[in-house]
Amino acid sequence: MFCSPRRLLRVLCVCLGVELACGLSGNMLLAQEATTQKQFLIPETNEGMAGEGPVRRYDWMKQVWQRRRATFRSRQEQDRHAIVFLGDSITQGWGDDFRGSLGDRHVANRGISGDTTRGMLYRLEEDVLSLDPKAVVMLMGTNDLEEHAEPKTVAGNVRLILDELHKHNADMPIVLCLVMPSSETKARPAKKIKTLNSMLTEIAEEADHVHLVDTWTPFANENGDAKVEEFPDLLHPNEAGYAKWKAALEPTLKQLGL
Repeated sequence: MFCSPRRLLRVLCVCLGVELACGLSGNMLLAQEATTQKQFLIPETNEGMAGEGPVRRYDWMKQVWQRRRATFRSRQEQDRHAIVFLGDSITQGWGDDFRGSLGDRHVANRGISGDTTRGMLYRLEEDVLSLDPKAVVMLMGTNDLEEHAEPKTVAGNVRLILDELHKHNADMPIVLCLVMPSSETKARPAKKIKTLNSMLTEIAEEADHVHLVDTWTPFANENGDAKVEEFPDLLHPNEAGYAKWKAALEPTLKQLGL
């Protein structure tokens, strides 16, 4: 079929325009992705970070941090006004939908594997407060102990997190879970966990809006360590362990009307 030079020119211009538009769109997406990655970088140093103690910067930790926090941002609207769970790998491991074990409650998982209390304090505003939560459930501190932080340091960071949550909404209930047992082989000896839990108990007793849940006693064996049938690696719960955590939480959640 004959095509005039003028028509060929128009077709060429259209094709070039589409290619240019696609190129610009692709570049914009790459730029947005780079901005997102930079936005969720763990700070290179502890300078200027609130709190005290360790912040993990292992390569795997940086990748998990970026990936999880980018996911949090994408779920921000659907997770607004949820019961927010803040924690580390034990929280993350329950799954973003908590495997349906919390019923029809509106819940949001803000756990990041490997995170410490200082890391959680750093990301508190964007990952938790920005959701204007209905309530917050906290389980944290075990990774700090592995990084050789003293219980007093960990308790201090927990107190700072609680203060920020209370400033955001003085009427918002906060559920503080005790650190679950682990093992000295995981650099989390029972003696240090007990000391930290004693401090967390004192903190909760000082504040009417903080509700303590005992997530140590149901799990600890006679030596104060985790049981392999519930924590196969002596750190992370299996399905039986998560079922026990849910059972420990349920009375408090119901009492608070959550």
